[in-house]
Amino acid sequence: MNIRLLLVDDEKEFVDVLAERLRIRNVDVSVAFSGEEALKKMDEFNFDVVILDVNMPGISGIDTLKEIKKKKPITEVLMLTGQGTIDAAIEGMKQGALDFLIKPCELDKLMEKIKNAYERKSDQDEKIKKALADKLSTSPLSIFE
Repeated sequence: MNIRLLLVDDEKEFVDVLAERLRIRNVDVSVAFSGEEALKKMDEFNFDVVILDVNMPGISGIDTLKEIKKKKPITEVLMLTGQGTIDAAIEGMKQGALDFLIKPCELDKLMEKIKNAYERKSDQDEKIKKALADKLSTSPLSIFE
C-alpha cells in the first residue's frame, strides 16, 4: 500500500514533524502551507488522501475542501484543527470530509484514519474502473463518446 497524501497546514513546524513521522510509516507525503498551494498541487498530482487544516490564512480549510471535492470528488479529506468546534466539524462533513480530528492527534489514530480513507478511495476507484469496463464490454464504441 503506497498512500499518496497531501498534508495542508499553515504551521510549518507542525507540517515538517508530521510529514516526517508519516514518511517513516511509508506514506508518500507532499505538503502545502496554504489552501491556494494545496489546490495547485491537486491540479498537478493525484492524491488518495488530504489532511487539511480548518483554520488557515487566505482560503479557509472549508473553502479549500469545497474546491478539492469539485476537482477530485473521490479524494478523501480528513479535516484537522487546533480549534475544534462542532460547527466546523458539521460544515466539513457536509462538504464531503470523511472525518474530523483535533490537534494534537495520536499518530496511531491518525494512521488508522488515513488507512480507512485510503481504502475507501481505493474501493471507489475500483467501482469506477468496473463501471467503465462494463460500459466498454456492452458498447465498445462508447470509448469515443
